[in-house]
Amino acid sequence: MNRLTTSEGGYDLARFPEDPRDPFRAWDAADAYLLQHLEDAVDVSGHVVVTGDRWGALSTVLAAHRPVQISDSYLGQRATAANLERNGLPADSVRLLSPRDTPPDRVDVLLVRVPKSLALLEDQLHRIAPAVHAGTVVIGTGMVKEIHTSTLSLFERLIGPTRTSLAVRKARLIHCTPDPALPRTPSPWPLRYELPPDAGAAAGRTVTNHAGIFCADRLDIGTRFFLKHLPDRSGPDRVVDLGCGNGVLGLAAALANPDATLTFIDESYQAVASAEATFRDNTAPDAPARFVVGDGLAGAEPGSVDLVLNNPPFHSHQATTDATARAMFHGARRALRPGGELWVVANRHLGHHTTLRRVFGNCETVAGDPKFVVLRAVRR
Repeated sequence: MNRLTTSEGGYDLARFPEDPRDPFRAWDAADAYLLQHLEDAVDVSGHVVVTGDRWGALSTVLAAHRPVQISDSYLGQRATAANLERNGLPADSVRLLSPRDTPPDRVDVLLVRVPKSLALLEDQLHRIAPAVHAGTVVIGTGMVKEIHTSTLSLFERLIGPTRTSLAVRKARLIHCTPDPALPRTPSPWPLRYELPPDAGAAAGRTVTNHAGIFCADRLDIGTRFFLKHLPDRSGPDRVVDLGCGNGVLGLAAALANPDATLTFIDESYQAVASAEATFRDNTAPDAPARFVVGDGLAGAEPGSVDLVLNNPPFHSHQATTDATARAMFHGARRALRPGGELWVVANRHLGHHTTLRRVFGNCETVAGDPKFVVLRAVRR
């Protein structure tokens, strides 16, 4: 936990789930720069909307203004709720929405924490632009390395004239003046593409990708490698596509074993919506499947799963970390029945085989090439 100090007071903030070993803060210089600018120069009144607030730092500090937070991250929303409680603020002082929800119909102050995904920013601005009026204050914030010419072009094209501030502690602000008369083209999201011939059981199927999904316009090479080496199973397996993204792994498992029951889990609302569309477009209407936005397998019953398929991320926003993968591996071990299996694809250099041996007591390399490995661990 870290304390963010503003002229209005101090706030104890943490990521979610809170881990005392986590070296990363729940806020950074970009959040602090924006909050200081608001205190110095902006009348934060009327209808306030905050998009992309990573761990709820902005929403918590602005809770007195009862902002609407729009976030694609379930964990970010949980962090926001926990940070409000931690600082003695009412739970209903921030209204939590996802990109799948209808945005407010009026916005007087729009604060945008620039996301890592340019596509997600594009989708956010498309959705919120109709609610912005000529008097709306629009300010974005991000670290210098997160703000590019393409970032500014999106604000220019979808909201209005845009300029940037000087950099402070490697952070920068984006100031945008809304132009209600600006002509806007329809949003290009979601994108759809056909899986290549080497995609195993899912070859030739159409994938749906909502904005913000990793590698949204093509099959990523890690998943492509995994699809060639998925386990050959039959019978009424309970299968989980953990960190499902657009759901290609779970779809392939369902097509290869029609008797399996699939669960797709991701902390991204956009990912789960993509997985559901991908699955429903390529299977029978009554094909059994569940679609869960959540904290991995934290809510699963112990011993309730036969097979977990996992392509774990190794970034948390801009930070490189194996914390998410470790949490996924521990969650999988709890959820698997004795004899159940976790299959993982990962970049070879990440060394997940070591972590899996520590968590499961075993790990087998199923396949590998110079870049990727497919690993198998069994719940004893």
